[in-house]
Amino acid sequence: MLDLKWIRENPEAFDAAMKRRGLPPQSGELLKLDADKRKIQTEVQEVQARRNAAAKEIGKAKASGADAEPLIREVADLKGAAQDLETQERDLQAELDAALAGLPNIMKDEVPDGASEDDNVELRRVGDISAFDFEPKEHYELGEALGMMDFETAAKLSGSRFVVTSGQIARLERALAAFMVDVHTLEKGYLEVSPPVMVRADAMFGTGQLPKFAEDAYRTGEDQYMIPTSEVPLTNLVRESILSEDELPKRFTAHTLCFRSEAGSAGKDTAGMLRQHQFAKVEMVSITTPEQSDDEHERMTACAEDILKRLDLPYRVVMLCSGDTGFGARKTYDIEVWLPGQDSYREISSCSTCGDFQARRMKARYRPEGEKGTQFVHTLNGSGLAVGRTLIAVMENYQQADGSIKIPEVLVPYMGGVTEIRA
Repeated sequence: MLDLKWIRENPEAFDAAMKRRGLPPQSGELLKLDADKRKIQTEVQEVQARRNAAAKEIGKAKASGADAEPLIREVADLKGAAQDLETQERDLQAELDAALAGLPNIMKDEVPDGASEDDNVELRRVGDISAFDFEPKEHYELGEALGMMDFETAAKLSGSRFVVTSGQIARLERALAAFMVDVHTLEKGYLEVSPPVMVRADAMFGTGQLPKFAEDAYRTGEDQYMIPTSEVPLTNLVRESILSEDELPKRFTAHTLCFRSEAGSAGKDTAGMLRQHQFAKVEMVSITTPEQSDDEHERMTACAEDILKRLDLPYRVVMLCSGDTGFGARKTYDIEVWLPGQDSYREISSCSTCGDFQARRMKARYRPEGEKGTQFVHTLNGSGLAVGRTLIAVMENYQQADGSIKIPEVLVPYMGGVTEIRA
């Protein structure tokens, strides 16, 4: 959520920031709501002050034997007026809160302008793309031929956009997740967390999934949702808390299932397991001070890249343009892995810095050393990595002419010494 005080003091800069998001000017309507609410607040205070004064005058009138009835009637009228004004104030505050909750984050200046992913800026390419002496297949062709990837049975069980993996491919997916978590916890300083995968609505609101992305979420009850990413529970670990500066940065990682309805992706990536309703992901979340957040963003992205380097998978890093940057992000790096079966790079991780946008929604603060006051923390999140998509990348990049799949060297210990997957 954005800082209303900043908007009040910088309406032109705020409208310019919204324009970069493709939105019309917002300050006029927003500041009118704010002014109306503040006016009502002043009226409430004036009525309450007069009511208190009249109540004292009643006591004096009774003590002196004067007629107190006019004052008693005035107090009663003032009480009714105060209640009406307080109702108006609550309604205006709710309208203002709803308007603020629907506004996206303000992007950093270095984010390039653009309309779509076609305008994202490539920063670097890492790794050499393998030259196959045969026509490389897509992951689902390989998996089905091996008898270890079954989309037809999954559709009978659950519908479209699900898969049943088995045998060594199922083990490979588990090995990838374990490898990622080990690297992040044993070498990169992240604390492993096993969070709930069902959360309350206020947790979804805290990280910006609600109310804007309600249609993409699976709601299980009046106030519960299946998580679309473990960013939600991990970031909310610090909600409604005041941390000390020496506790920061906090770094969390988790391997969880994630659930998305993919409401906005009808007809996209319907073949295979590239875009599913249920998928596994290893997530990274950092809680930092404002001064640390830019460096932490680079560090987090490097942690995700290191997984791909160790797996010897070619990839590229792009900075998302204004039209492709997510609702809650100030700046995002996408890491895209090379998929030879598709002859293209596909996203495998997004690493975003959110500034204090989520912290304001969660009421998450810290107390700077030596100061009495508090400030909002900064939050960051990134995939480290999407496990299913990493499985796809390993299968396609390590496929052999006979349809078998080599195991990356770093994963062999996690596979019990198995070096190839064969039917």
